[in-house]
Amino acid sequence: MYSTSYHKAASVAEAESLLAGASDGKYLAGGQTLIPTMKQRLAAPTDLVDLTKIPGLAGVEVSGNTVKIGAATRHYDVASSASVKSAIPALAALASGIGDPAVRYQGTIGGSLANNDPSADYPAAVLALGATIHTNKRAISADDYFQGMFTTALEDSEIITAVSFPVPAKAAYVKFPNPASRYALAGVFVAKLADGSVRVAVTGVGESGVFRASAIEAALAANWSADSAGSIAISPEGVLSDIHGSADYRANLVSVLAKRAVAAAG
Repeated sequence: MYSTSYHKAASVAEAESLLAGASDGKYLAGGQTLIPTMKQRLAAPTDLVDLTKIPGLAGVEVSGNTVKIGAATRHYDVASSASVKSAIPALAALASGIGDPAVRYQGTIGGSLANNDPSADYPAAVLALGATIHTNKRAISADDYFQGMFTTALEDSEIITAVSFPVPAKAAYVKFPNPASRYALAGVFVAKLADGSVRVAVTGVGESGVFRASAIEAALAANWSADSAGSIAISPEGVLSDIHGSADYRANLVSVLAKRAVAAAG
């Protein structure tokens, strides 16, 4: 056995201070990755600093053409939010398909983005919609935030406080889930933004985590149609290959799911 000290931070400043005073501390959001990792003895932090009780760190706010979601907002709350369903239905649908009910009632959007699992769903939405990640120190664009598998632009003590999503003209997310974990073997989020630009993000596929599918973006920019998206062949180079699916299989899934996503977006 090993001991861990639990701290319930009342503010972002207090959370920073608590982590700075720990020899090997970790921030705790939904705990859907950290707690199982600790149970397997793969992580043994001396201190856990709980961020979920900090006032103002959860909730959904719509202002003009922007949807801002607090980092401590649970997946269930994103999925069931009338504001999100109205402004970005694709985002609400994505949240409704994360894990199982137990995960959705506990996991948070900020925790998912901080962890940046290569098969997580939220990174695809953030990257495809060109969202902005707000922290206690700065604002980070989606294109600058994701830096590889389980790697982000966050500094050691940096805390995600919110995520701002521009409302798109059209968007949809389709994934092929692992039947056990519900993680994406492949997931594709397509978006046509208000300015007419097209962004397509893929999760569950890349060896370096979530990425933009530039060839599909170019095809859709020229002709927004399901057939146009499905006509692009994805190279298996740099694609994950494991017991759940080979690189060739996952690469083919990207084309199939992109076609379905565009059809769903309308």
